[in-house]
Amino acid sequence: MLVDLTQPIRPGMTVVPGDPLVDCRPALTLADDGVAVTGLRLGSHTGTHVDAPAHVVPGGRTVDRVDLGELTGEALVLRVDGLAPGEVITLARLGDLPAAVPARVLMATGWDRHLAAGPTALRHPVLAPDVAVELLDWGMRVLGVDTLSPDATLQHGPPALPVHARVLGADGLIVENLTGLTALPRRVRVGVFPLPLADGDAAPVRAVAWV
Repeated sequence: MLVDLTQPIRPGMTVVPGDPLVDCRPALTLADDGVAVTGLRLGSHTGTHVDAPAHVVPGGRTVDRVDLGELTGEALVLRVDGLAPGEVITLARLGDLPAAVPARVLMATGWDRHLAAGPTALRHPVLAPDVAVELLDWGMRVLGVDTLSPDATLQHGPPALPVHARVLGADGLIVENLTGLTALPRRVRVGVFPLPLADGDAAPVRAVAWV
């Protein structure tokens, strides 16, 4: 059975402050034009999306150069319940971990339920940078989260993105704004399929799990 892990894209949905707001409106209509066509305005980091290294790494790999095989296959789901707003997810918080992890690791916090409640969604938990380093050392190449970011979203001044720097700096990938992760088994096969935006720093995706 396929389970959809993708947030629907809709006008007014929560985005990271400073990102383009989502606008979807009729460009052509059946009544006037004989066909229905919707005009879209959105950022590359809208909804469920994948960050390519080019997002933070000068000259980094762009999303159109990502092999779909990197984003498809076995994933380890790390469920972290009962987190407070802004809480840092430490290695101890994750409990027992295998000595080696699959290339894809998903952090299931349950924070996806807050996406529609803008201010709460922005105060999501964050991943400790040393955890990202450990997971990379153990074999992770793709980090997936059910929050707006594995790093803090509400900050003053230029964004500080230590987890992004480590994962994307290692030529890995980050998938953000997944949904439904808390219902998945600990081991699952997933597929994440981004739009091949030429020279893109990121792209919206359709993400699924086979259960």
